[in-house]
Amino acid sequence: MSGWADDALLSGYHTRTIPLPDEPTYALEPEGSLSATLIRRGEPTHRRAVLYIHGWSDYFFQTHAADAFHEAGYDFHAIELRRYGRSLRTGQLAGFVAEIEHYAVELDAAVAILSEQGYASIVLAGHSTGGLVAALYANKRPGTFGALALNSPWIEFQGSPITRPAAHPLMRAVSRVSPTTPLPLVDNGHYLRAISKEFGGEWEFDRNLKGDPAFRVRVGWLRAIMQGQARIARGLDIDVPILVVTATRSAMGILGPAWTDEYRELDSVLDVRRIAERAHDLGRHVTLVRIPGALHDVTLSAPPVRAQVFEELRRFLRAYAV
Repeated sequence: MSGWADDALLSGYHTRTIPLPDEPTYALEPEGSLSATLIRRGEPTHRRAVLYIHGWSDYFFQTHAADAFHEAGYDFHAIELRRYGRSLRTGQLAGFVAEIEHYAVELDAAVAILSEQGYASIVLAGHSTGGLVAALYANKRPGTFGALALNSPWIEFQGSPITRPAAHPLMRAVSRVSPTTPLPLVDNGHYLRAISKEFGGEWEFDRNLKGDPAFRVRVGWLRAIMQGQARIARGLDIDVPILVVTATRSAMGILGPAWTDEYRELDSVLDVRRIAERAHDLGRHVTLVRIPGALHDVTLSAPPVRAQVFEELRRFLRAYAV
């Protein structure tokens, strides 16, 4: 199909570039350099499709998840947003965005491409930060999707319920002056250790595209995240059934800073209790599933755990997806 090319990273996959020449750049980024990338699993074979949005400091490599959607009757597509994965170019601020709403440009383009292929229904899916993006986008585009499937979505901040409301005004004030200033945050590396084959995990992936230190948390980006979470806290009205899948445990308040193998059986990134508490604010029809032993990306959990994840996904799609 016109515009598609063989993917350079995954055999049997195709990519299509979505140019974003008019989207804003920051600091010393090359003007007009932004683009997004749509990735497709093989040729179209089904009447229904899924569009998946990755998380922070991430890219699409989870082909087994794409296979699960295919087996459930959906042609799989992933989008790599501006400044991520296959879309990241030299000189760009990895992962940065000043407003979550900016992503509507590439998401609208991706939906248009899928619609041109004649799909009867599209399911929107997202992981972590991508789950936050997906929820806000679905809320702004009623009548577009058949369901929403969220994998550990970052729909609320970690820790105490007062953390985000207290920090948001400060982030907003600093962002007005210096939105691209990086924050001095340190990643303990436990999540990458839990999943990477290099450190005893199961998965192989490109470390330049996932977990690269170039993805620095910047003031304007964090303000945009908090602003999106605050919007969800006020209540969304997503018009389709929503599936939220998380682990049953987080590392917060349970484990110390030193590595332990328990990190292979919990969400070491987000606070799953806060996600569960916030899930009901997404819409009127929410299915929350919490799975023992799951990791932050539940699809990267140990084989028995992710088998349960995919069974819950199939059950939800059979029962509720339009």
